[in-house]
Amino acid sequence: MHEVILITVSGHDQPGITTALTAVLATYEVNVLDIGQSVIHDSLVLGLLVEMPQDAAGCAVFRDLLFAAHRLNLAIRFSPIGSAEYEQWVAAQGQPRHIITLLGRKISARHLARVSEVVAEQGLNIDNITRLSGRISLQHPEQKRIACVELSVRGVAPDLTRLHAAFLQVSQELEVDIATQEDDIYRRSRRLVCFDMDSTLIQAEVIDELAKVAGVGDQVAAITEAAMRGELDFSESFRRRLALLRGMDEAVLQDIAERLPITEGAELLISNLKRFGYKVAILSGGFTYFAQHLQRKLGIDYIYANQLDFRDGKLTGEVKGEIIDGQAKARLLRELAAKEGISLQQVIAVGDGANDLPMLSIAGLGIAFHAKPIVKQQAQHSIATLGLDAILYLLGMRERDIGDARR
Repeated sequence: MHEVILITVSGHDQPGITTALTAVLATYEVNVLDIGQSVIHDSLVLGLLVEMPQDAAGCAVFRDLLFAAHRLNLAIRFSPIGSAEYEQWVAAQGQPRHIITLLGRKISARHLARVSEVVAEQGLNIDNITRLSGRISLQHPEQKRIACVELSVRGVAPDLTRLHAAFLQVSQELEVDIATQEDDIYRRSRRLVCFDMDSTLIQAEVIDELAKVAGVGDQVAAITEAAMRGELDFSESFRRRLALLRGMDEAVLQDIAERLPITEGAELLISNLKRFGYKVAILSGGFTYFAQHLQRKLGIDYIYANQLDFRDGKLTGEVKGEIIDGQAKARLLRELAAKEGISLQQVIAVGDGANDLPMLSIAGLGIAFHAKPIVKQQAQHSIATLGLDAILYLLGMRERDIGDARR
């Protein structure tokens, strides 16, 4: 077997380094088996795994590489790789890979230490670490910022449930969001994003806002609490709360719609999703009246929500058609995926409540957004520290890829 050598080069980054070194290797017809490079703050580390031909003038190759490195003021090291070690490396290429994404207002050494500790405990190995977020100015700490680091890990995790639970605990302790995705073809081909509306796309529960105006806020809250205790199902609690709004003038709804607080990052997220060709849907247990307002404002493709019934410009306290509950959301997500000609693995679902769990569980990427504890525990992924635009990083986008990016 030909001799295999790992060449490691480090020093100040500058144009022409790769050209100079590979030109030397080309002269001696050296085969490059692997190559990787990292640059942090203009400091470079370059690795080349090469196969030396049997008839190559070995000493001459090393001499010329040393001269080239010296001219560029670089440190260079040569490490021989044994045949068995090399074949073991080749055999490892079929192992599963996962992408671990850390998201927060800042990423500290403590965050990285805890995450890497969990990775090691699961017998996984970190192959690559990349910063996706932009460079952070220390002279303007008042600027709202996002920090994101992506880890590519290799190996078979013995217990994915335990891995997710460990990351959830770290997230809660250190106020950082951690997402784990299988690094497969579907991760790079998502095409449809389905959002819950209330407390997800908007920072409000519309029925509570209506109830306050109608003077029945306490009564609606009591019914909501009964539903949360399991004493009422979603449909029954929904009908009871809606009945309390009978007689409300439609003009009140228009006023509330115009002042709905849009969730941080929603506009940036959706504008970029649309720019990259994604379809966007609202699947909501709220009302079409308000979903249509968001559709016009944000450019949503599909909306499915509960249709209010009006008579003479006033609410009748009833809903037209079926009530959109958790199971209906899951069914609609399946129907939209079929309509778009994509698999469920290509769908992203985002929601905060228990009635979002059915759609979160079947989507390729299900995200609990500032969600109730039970939803965080059962969802695949959770975002609790940042706005909706953090989802762009879960798709592997970098700051420079994001239109109207934060500067």
